[in-house]
Amino acid sequence: MAGPLRRLRSLSPPARDDAAGPRSPGRWSPLSEGSVARQVFVLQVAVILLLVLAAVGALVLQARTHGTVAARERSLAVAEGFADSPGMVSALRSPDPTALLQPRAEAARKGSGVDFVVVTDTDGVRFTHPIRNRIGKKFVGDIGPSLRGKVHSETVEGTIGRIVQVVVPVTDADGSVVGLVSAGIKVEKVSGIVDRQLPLVLGVAAATLLLATGGTALVSRRLRRQTHGLGPLEMTRMYEHHDAVLHAVHEGVVIIDGDGRLLLANDEAVRLLGLPPGAQGRPVGELGLEPRTSELLASGRMATDEVLPAGHRLLSVNSRPTDRGGGPPGWVATFRDSTELRLLSRRVDMVRKRLRLLYDASGGIGTTLDVVRTAEEVAQVAVPGFADYVTVDLDELVLRGDEPHPRGGEGESGGSSMRMRRTAFGGIRTDPPLFPVDSVITFVPSSPQARSFSSGRAVLEPRLADSPGWQAVAPARAAQVVDYGIHSLIAAPLSARGVLLGVVTFWRSEKPEPFDDDDRSLAAELAARAAVSIDNARRYTREHGMAVALQRSLLPRALPEQTAVEVASRYLPAQAGVGGDWFDVIPLPGARVALVMGDVVGHGLHAAATMGRLRTAVHNFSALDLPPEELLVHLDELVVRIDQDSVTAGDDETVTGATCLYVIYDPVSRNCVLGSAGHPPPALVRPDGTVEFPDVPPGLPLGIGGRPYESTELRLPEGSRLVLFTDGLVERRGQDIDTGLRQLGDALSQARESAEETCDAVLGALRPERQSDDIALLVARTRVLEAGRVAEWEVPSDPAAVAGVRGQVTAQLAEWGLDDVAFVTELILSELITNAIRYATGPIRVRLLRDRSLICEVSDTSSTSPHLRYAATTDEGGRGLFLVAQFAERWGTRYTRDGKVIWSEQAVPPEE
Repeated sequence: MAGPLRRLRSLSPPARDDAAGPRSPGRWSPLSEGSVARQVFVLQVAVILLLVLAAVGALVLQARTHGTVAARERSLAVAEGFADSPGMVSALRSPDPTALLQPRAEAARKGSGVDFVVVTDTDGVRFTHPIRNRIGKKFVGDIGPSLRGKVHSETVEGTIGRIVQVVVPVTDADGSVVGLVSAGIKVEKVSGIVDRQLPLVLGVAAATLLLATGGTALVSRRLRRQTHGLGPLEMTRMYEHHDAVLHAVHEGVVIIDGDGRLLLANDEAVRLLGLPPGAQGRPVGELGLEPRTSELLASGRMATDEVLPAGHRLLSVNSRPTDRGGGPPGWVATFRDSTELRLLSRRVDMVRKRLRLLYDASGGIGTTLDVVRTAEEVAQVAVPGFADYVTVDLDELVLRGDEPHPRGGEGESGGSSMRMRRTAFGGIRTDPPLFPVDSVITFVPSSPQARSFSSGRAVLEPRLADSPGWQAVAPARAAQVVDYGIHSLIAAPLSARGVLLGVVTFWRSEKPEPFDDDDRSLAAELAARAAVSIDNARRYTREHGMAVALQRSLLPRALPEQTAVEVASRYLPAQAGVGGDWFDVIPLPGARVALVMGDVVGHGLHAAATMGRLRTAVHNFSALDLPPEELLVHLDELVVRIDQDSVTAGDDETVTGATCLYVIYDPVSRNCVLGSAGHPPPALVRPDGTVEFPDVPPGLPLGIGGRPYESTELRLPEGSRLVLFTDGLVERRGQDIDTGLRQLGDALSQARESAEETCDAVLGALRPERQSDDIALLVARTRVLEAGRVAEWEVPSDPAAVAGVRGQVTAQLAEWGLDDVAFVTELILSELITNAIRYATGPIRVRLLRDRSLICEVSDTSSTSPHLRYAATTDEGGRGLFLVAQFAERWGTRYTRDGKVIWSEQAVPPEE
């Protein structure tokens, strides 16, 4: 910058202390040497150019007149000669005129020197043309006079320049026009005046211009020596650039010369320092500045961010000398208004905090799909950065997931009250006298909340003490709120997708200044973002409630009464979606019980509905009294058929991925048979507290098929606990399932023996804070049917032995106090034993079980099952099973490894 400043300084005339006042340095004058030389040169060039243009114009005018006449004569001669040439008429009437005339026309064009010879028909369609792709197209020009038998000439501006073309008619013997011939030539081909005289004119002009240039160059060279090589144009550009920069920056700049006079001050310096008009060129001490500022500028000392007063402002000043790099003596000082910088900094900090608040709201609101939790997040995110207290009031229908009642606009609902339930509260303290959470509040029409709800816009109440509309909601409580120090509020409606959900109120107490319009805009933006999350949670709550209701309706309402096990269960639906977890307890014949645990992969209504279908199917298959491995095979085939039906119907949702664990426990033998279709094995807690996970053969999930299922058999001591569960209990994202199983084992080892306490202990230890999957838990504590409740006899294959068995049975029933059912029992057993002796082979066994009912069992080695039928009047047999079915509550057949068992159950009075 030293070079340009030095040049500016050298060009600035010295200031004069005369009556005329000081002359501004650097002011450009039209009488300066540089400008005079430039103006003289421009004037000389202008005169020369005018003379040259006049001479050339005259030549061109003369050449155009002469050339046009010559071009017309040549074009006319060629056109008439070609039109009168022999065979022209016959060629035009031939089938292919172009083939005959195009060679002749091109020969005539080249021989005559014209630019084109074109033959057309009477419609102006070309037969010939120098450019063949234009043959067959319309002739460009006026052919009307020639069609009337006249010769027509015209001058046109074509694509090749200015052309004179002549159109001549071609007539037959009777004088009628049968075609047209046009010839044309560019004017410049026949114009020679300009070519002969223009070089002379241009030569004289060039010589004159050369002399003027030489004289101007000598003057400019002298000026450049005086301006140190800086030309007038460069000086002007540099001045304009510096002037634009100095007056555009938001920083005051002053330049002081070596004599302490103000050389330059930009607009910002004039504003900050309050400089008077005509200050440039005057000594700094005469400008009326603050003493410290005047002393700094007059002394020329260096300063860095020195704060000086200037009226009501505080200026940050930096001062540097200009002669350190060889520049002219003087110094430059810059001024910045630190007061405005502080205000701007506070404004930027406020904007930054508000953007941060909106950013936190985007990430902190809506982390769950729970309406209440989302409302609490709204209250938490705005405290204390924006408000001291925040309350969220929602329509009670929103809390249930339903659509709120429609509310009108300003004219419809403005005159009605509004009932809301306080859902969330957040604040810097917990004791403000605001309505507590879960209160039902009626907002009167004059309240800010009701007005915001009816208008759909945020409402600002800067001074609560002067707001009768707000106080009308609860006058006594309003007085307590004002006395507490809460002085300002903003009520913003929670509206999303055209649905008004509630209202959020921001309260201020600690900051003395009230909310303003900027705060209202921020509150409206914050409420709009919160409303979307609350509405999402509302919609999810509704859908989740429907799915949970469906799922709970498909799960067991109450576990059936039975003696084999003490049972407790828990079912916890996922927070983010209902799954297909299910369980069941099914009593089986022979005082046995089946424990079932299943899981349908996926979430939603489809998974819940599929779970209901599988549970029903298991109930039906268990009625057949099948072992676990066979029941799972039938269940797998059913799922495959369901999937096939879904695919055939075009439904993309299938059941593939469902798992099932089926367990049968016999309290008489204490045998437990387990079969699994891709489900985790149960946990077994023995009476001594040790925990193990039995090795159950892992079958494929249901619906995959292709492999048979296997089962395993355990003998359990009395008081053992079988814990069946779904993977939601032990699986966590980012955690190995073995870790979950180990935690389950630890919880079971410390749990008490009862099934209910075991469920509570397991869930207390393993239930996650954020449950993403369903959890189903079934705990069965085994019991044993006492030996005194079981009676067995071997029966020989002799009908005579039936009587002896009947006597033993009667005695046993008398011992059990069941004399009332002895006759019926004898009848049933006689029929069953007689059928076994008649149709079966091998040993026959009879077993009585005294449970909640009296169970009679007859087993043999035959796999043939009897069937109930209606005997005719004349039939001698066939009525035995009919009698059994009439006297027993239930009866049936189950197959064993060695044969079958035919059983019946009879109701007995409960034991005292």
